[in-house]
Amino acid sequence: MRPSCEVVSRYILPVFRSMVARNMMSKYKLSQSEVASKLGVTQAAISHYLKSKRGAKMASELERMPDVRAAVARISEELMHKDSEDDPVFDEFCSLCKIIRRDASFWERMEEILNNR
Repeated sequence: MRPSCEVVSRYILPVFRSMVARNMMSKYKLSQSEVASKLGVTQAAISHYLKSKRGAKMASELERMPDVRAAVARISEELMHKDSEDDPVFDEFCSLCKIIRRDASFWERMEEILNNR
């Protein structure tokens, strides 16, 4: 099994960003460029997140987790009303990592998920 920090940063963070981007575009009717600016990534990265089939299995697994869905909604809201230079994504991602690592059944399926992505 791979170290959890490696799995989370390499495989889960991009999927989480994709989920946030989709949420912000649908709920707040933002363009890819506007979402990219708020997430601190390029418009091309947002386009890739939205079109890519990579990570689809991971996304379907994460979308089943109520705490992850709640984190997506929270981070989208925080990014829309961000008034300071603080980065709410960082704090929220750390919380998300803890949520995911607590889900034993998810970690038991992790190798299968990664091999079938």
